[in-house]
Parts: sequence; structure tokens; C-alpha cells
Amino acid sequence: MTAANVSQGRVRPLEGLTVVSLEHAIAAPFCTRQLADLGARVIKVERAGEGDFARHYDSRVKGLSSHFAWVNRSKESLALDLKSEAARAVMERLLARADVFVQNLAPGAAARLGLSAAELHARNPRIVVCDISGYGNDGPYRDRKAYDLLIQAEAGFLSVTGTAAEPATAGASIADIAAGMYAYSNILAALVLRGRTHEGSHIDVSMLESLAEWMGYPLYYAYDGAEPPPRLGAAHATIFPYGPFVAGDGRTVMLGLQNEREWQKFCEGVLELPALARDARFENNALRNDHREALRAIILERVAKLTSAELRERLDRAQIANADVNTMHDVWRHPQLAARDRWAEVGSPAGPIPALKPPGRNDRFDYRMDAIPRVGEHNEAILRELGFDAAFIESLARPAAEHRPEARA
Repeated sequence: MTAANVSQGRVRPLEGLTVVSLEHAIAAPFCTRQLADLGARVIKVERAGEGDFARHYDSRVKGLSSHFAWVNRSKESLALDLKSEAARAVMERLLARADVFVQNLAPGAAARLGLSAAELHARNPRIVVCDISGYGNDGPYRDRKAYDLLIQAEAGFLSVTGTAAEPATAGASIADIAAGMYAYSNILAALVLRGRTHEGSHIDVSMLESLAEWMGYPLYYAYDGAEPPPRLGAAHATIFPYGPFVAGDGRTVMLGLQNEREWQKFCEGVLELPALARDARFENNALRNDHREALRAIILERVAKLTSAELRERLDRAQIANADVNTMHDVWRHPQLAARDRWAEVGSPAGPIPALKPPGRNDRFDYRMDAIPRVGEHNEAILRELGFDAAFIESLARPAAEHRPEARA
């Protein structure tokens, strides 16, 4: 960091910290991208040659993978064949000076490479080590393969998502995202703790436990053998009316009522049926939920006479929460994101691409928004910084025997 940054109050919270990540797919890269956003130097260790396999999921972003473009900006790429002795020497030297090590290899794979938390702490007591896996570092499910959709199933998410006829997966990698965010927050906590104790921590984050935490409401709703929330598509499982309703022009409006005051205003100002608020079938939310099909028919009959714009105007006037059901194209053009200047531009191997700024504006610093790296783009610079000579650097650049990568948990 520069003296100018400090004097102007623009220093980022994690500037000066180095994160080394043996990462692929989403959970670990999403975690480390948050750390990079806050100013940490993130060195992403990739397989020599093809790199992180998430680079090849698709080619939707000027030839780049949509997943990779999302979670890998502001990082340096160091491409190594970790089964070679030379690469192990690089990792040992690199981790001796690192503040954080993140990995999401299969459980036990890091230990086989000499990168267990115990070994790393013996050489660098201040390092924070974070293991991310499907099920955690112990227990009967430890060695099971785990991908996002599988964890959505194991954590019960699919049981409450979809329609009565069929469960549905989330449209985003929520198990990976949950694990990545809990890894991120645990690392931040460990860095605060290190500031007090001068010792690093070992963090063990599982996708199952992360998503199970997010299932707290349906878990408690089904407490002690009670009936779990039903699958009701985009409607709320236990509050009604709360969900999508199609207006007369065919467009869908999402609305949600939270209390009896809003129910009365909805009947009077939106449906223009004030007597409905006193209907014994709908006197409170529990009754409205029990008679939701009858109430849905009444609401749909009334809103069919309105355009979606007219319906939203009535909802706004009655102070009833509502939203458009946007497509991805709508979100790219969302007026609120534009008004709050939430889009930036980052470099990439394919040229500049747009990127959302991280959530949460801080008046003391700007988030780091640097380029997405090519595979091995920073090899020479990092190796020289570590003190390796030209002959060693050249030897690493020569094609090595092909190795199959450790499978991700």
C-alpha cells in the first residue's frame, strides 16, 4: 500500500495480506474473490496446462466461462504440476510467507501433497488454513463426492423447492455459494483472532453444513415430526397472498403481504373488495393459507382486469411490497443497479468485460476490481519473487507428464 492511500483513507482492509488458494470450481474461488475484493493478494494455484476446470464449463463471455469470469477477477495465476518435486518446493516457499491458504481438493488430498493444516502450521504458525469440502474432514460421508446439486438434495433444499408435482433445483450454485461465503467469513474471523493471539487457525467448512444452516426456517417449521413446508413453485409456502400473480396483459407481478394491516389495505385499495377483508375464511394468515386456492381465484379474477403497470401502481399506493419477475436480460439493464453505479469493468484474457461491484458500499475504500488471469499468467513474476533462478523457472515451463487432477469434493 502507498502512503497516499493511507493518508487519503483509501487503504483496503486486507491490503498487505497474501492468500494462496489451491482451488477450482466455485466454492473456494468465490471465497477468495471476496478476499481479493477487499485488497488481499490472491495467488490461484492451477493445474499446469488447462488450469481450473471451471475455465471450460462454457464459453459465454467472449469465449470465457461464465462461472470462471464471475469468481476469478483480481487474482494471480500460478500454474504448477503439484505432483512434481519442483512444484512442491515452490509451494513450500510460497506458503512459508502466506497469511491464508484455501483449498477445496477432495478430503485428504491436500495432506497427500504435504499441505495439511498441521504441516503448514508447523512451518508457519501464523497461517490461516481453510479446507472446503462437500461433507467435512471427518464423519461417515467424508469421502463422498459432492457437487452443488447433490448437496441441494442432501440438505433438504429440493424437498421444499419446486412444485407439488416435482422438486426443482435453484437456478444458481447455492451450496457452493453458501460454503464460499462461510469460508470467507470464517477466514475474516480467524484473521481478527490472529491479531490477538498471533496464531493461525484451521477452518473446516462443508457445503452440507453451510446449506443446512440456510434451511433453518423449514427445519424448524418441520420440528418434532411436524409437516414440512409444501412445494408451491414461486409462492410462499406459509404466507398468502405472497407470490406471483398474472395481470391482464400477461405479465407476472410478485407481491407479498406481511400482516393484517396490509391485508385490509390490499382488499380495499388493490382489489377494491373491502368486504373481502372481513370474510371469515380469510381473517388471518393461517386461514388465508388454508383457503389459498379459493383466495387465489378471487385475486386472479380481479387483477386480470388490470395491466401489470396498473397493478403495481395500486400496490405501491397501498404500500404493498411488489416486484417485477425479471429475466437475466432485465437484470443487466436494471435501473436501480444503474442508478447506484453498481457496474464496473474488469480486464480478462478476452478483453474488458462488465462486472458487478461487490455488495455493500464503504465510504473508506473502493473494492479491488482487477483482471481475470490467464492460466499461469503470473508464473515468472511469482517464481522470481520467491527467489528461484531462470533455469528453475524454465524447467517448470517445459511440458510435464500428464497427471489426472485430484477430484473435487
